[in-house]
Amino acid sequence: MRFQSLCVLGMGYIGLPTASTFATNGLRVVGVDVNRRIVDVLRNGEVHIQEPGLRTLVQAAFASGNLRVAEAPEAADAFVIAVPTPILDDKRADLRAVRAAAEAIAPHLQSGNLVVLESTSPPRTTVDLLAPILETSGLQAGSDFFLAYSPERVLPGQILRELVENARVIGGVNRASAEAGRDLYSTFVRGEIVLTDATTAEMVKLMENTFRDVNIAVANEFARLAEHLGVDVWEAIALANRHPRVSVLRPGPGVGGHCISVDPWFLVEAAPEATPLIQAARGVNDSQPGRVVDRIDRALGGLKGRMIAVLGLAYKADVDDLRESPAVEVAARLAAAGAEVRTFEPHAPATTVPGGIVAASLETALDRADAAVLLVDHRAFTLFSPALAGEKMRGRFVFDGRGVLRRPEWEAAGFHVEVLGVGAPPVGGEVRRRE
Repeated sequence: MRFQSLCVLGMGYIGLPTASTFATNGLRVVGVDVNRRIVDVLRNGEVHIQEPGLRTLVQAAFASGNLRVAEAPEAADAFVIAVPTPILDDKRADLRAVRAAAEAIAPHLQSGNLVVLESTSPPRTTVDLLAPILETSGLQAGSDFFLAYSPERVLPGQILRELVENARVIGGVNRASAEAGRDLYSTFVRGEIVLTDATTAEMVKLMENTFRDVNIAVANEFARLAEHLGVDVWEAIALANRHPRVSVLRPGPGVGGHCISVDPWFLVEAAPEATPLIQAARGVNDSQPGRVVDRIDRALGGLKGRMIAVLGLAYKADVDDLRESPAVEVAARLAAAGAEVRTFEPHAPATTVPGGIVAASLETALDRADAAVLLVDHRAFTLFSPALAGEKMRGRFVFDGRGVLRRPEWEAAGFHVEVLGVGAPPVGGEVRRRE
């Protein structure tokens, strides 16, 4: 099949790069978002997402004349749904945006159209939720129009490259739908395009992120054991990873992002009785922020009245994405416990945390602080040195939640440094320190 026009619903981290990439490869694209502010920002030639190369790509798409933005969908040869699917308080998937997108498409649906769901969703969402809504148009999925699921599989910070180069899984409600999806994405995808059924494709995306979540949970449990036993988990991990078939991940203050911290719950929702390991891993990772706060509390002898500089709020290094970020939870918990919290997030400098104060710079965050808490290993924090801290801070306590600071240098400068995953030596014992 050949597609000439496309309607992409959702101008977020996936929808905007996807729409722009299709447009710069010759399709006429209308990008849709119900948030008027986002539409206005894009119409003004700006972008609302920080991603390397994205501004240039979006501007090229508009300049080509192939990209427009709107607040409602329009008729097109194909539709791509890339709207958010967060979780509710009870850990079930919030599919209201998917439902609303399908309801908005249905009046425009024509025979021969293709609809692709990209939003991460629980298994059977495509066949049990999306298809019935689209069929209110009077057309039947798989016979009158094509319907498929194709998960995004890109890493923030590398979205534009991976969007093109990564393998693409396309699952159709029937073979013809999967093949139609292949024909659409072959417009720009250079990676392998693999066809399957819709529910398998949904499962694949969830499995990928759940695999990482479970393995991060193991790393976090190793860190807890190391603290209990008085050893350095970072040294232990480096040694264990010398084994050719072992690759222990890095522990941290928790797991964030819209994918890894959310997707496992979609599998739990599908079959709670069949997912005890997944649920246990989620429990470990979700409890990490609280454990970090408890450790800082013990080290400082209480949090009330303490001035604490929290460095980093994003869910991972060198991105502006704060969705489900454990660093945000740590900062909010410190403030709720009575600390005066100053936060500095270089990639999203206006970000606020309940009870916290936004610092305009690293220096401002550290000024007169009793303690500094490093939660995200941004490259911008390479300037975070004992000399700078000693000049600005009134206290001499640093907590390293990412295992990146060189403890001997800090301790030589008179700081007390605690590191996630590094325990105090047992009585009569000795803790080896990383050089």
